[in-house]
Amino acid sequence: MSKYQGATADRLRQLKLEASAHFTPKMLHEALLRLSHACGGESLERFEKAMVAQIEATKDDRADFEMIKEFAIEQLYALIREAKASPNNKQSVEKIDTRRTPGRSEEPQTLEDQLQAGLEDSFPASDPPAVVSTTIPGTAKKLVGTDEVLKRQRQ
Repeated sequence: MSKYQGATADRLRQLKLEASAHFTPKMLHEALLRLSHACGGESLERFEKAMVAQIEATKDDRADFEMIKEFAIEQLYALIREAKASPNNKQSVEKIDTRRTPGRSEEPQTLEDQLQAGLEDSFPASDPPAVVSTTIPGTAKKLVGTDEVLKRQRQ
């Protein structure tokens, strides 16, 4: 026998309201933390805007419904704030435009010229080591590798 069978319809409605009032904020908080962790602050902001718009668009004939909507939006803001403050909040990728130097050219040839000028200004640090070969008449000298040198030293 179910423990709800003896309850009246009014009592069941009251229990559902109490369950919603108690657990819905906890579920929403956990969902927002997970969204924040997976997608970052920008997704929280989009969620916040969508929810505020949805709450504002909701209509009801009750006299105090506007106040109920205000409380709901306040609760939403508090939960979003908590989720944004979470240490697991995924950091958004930095926009490349914020890192660009003002006045920087986008022309490939100009960028290439600037790169060449920078490389020339950093001479000789940017030069690769020179490869020099000499020719000595006579027989070829046998080159000894590191492994052979270590083997001889052990003996």
